[in-house]
Amino acid sequence: AGTGSSSRPLADKGAAVTCLDFSEGMLAAGRLRNPDLTFIQGDALNLPFPDQSFDLTTISFGLRNTHDYKKALQEALRVTKVGGRMVIVEFSTPTFAPFRIIYMNYLMKLLPKLARKTSSNPAAYVYFAESIRAWPNQELLAAEMSGAGWRNPSWVNLTGGVVAVHTGIKGS
Repeated sequence: AGTGSSSRPLADKGAAVTCLDFSEGMLAAGRLRNPDLTFIQGDALNLPFPDQSFDLTTISFGLRNTHDYKKALQEALRVTKVGGRMVIVEFSTPTFAPFRIIYMNYLMKLLPKLARKTSSNPAAYVYFAESIRAWPNQELLAAEMSGAGWRNPSWVNLTGGVVAVHTGIKGS
């Protein structure tokens, strides 16, 4: 959940929200920004919740940062109630081939070079670019969701596929 920025709109609509993140530093910042939300330190690969705890599980721009995203999908399924949903917002693969080539080359070549010259933490930008390039495309992530047990996985592309919102339903 990081600082809770993706959780905030859910809470504002009346949902009871539990924010989980691996980084205590991110959680501390989240507690300052969103003192009314519940923040818990934990690992997406070993969620500290009982089976079937939540109607909805979400992860925004974090699934690709887990050590084993397939295990994270299974853990999310475990803690989601039957009939509940998972929503994943993540960087993805642009759908328009000419743009995809420019985008991937920009990320892999230009962004890390610029970061090495201008950033106090260039390794973070190199990791960012490499993690996006290595991430499965929309169809493959939907197949991985299905393999983890999610039913009817689907996605909606945003910004031409630079970001995709994947959803799945937990069956019985």
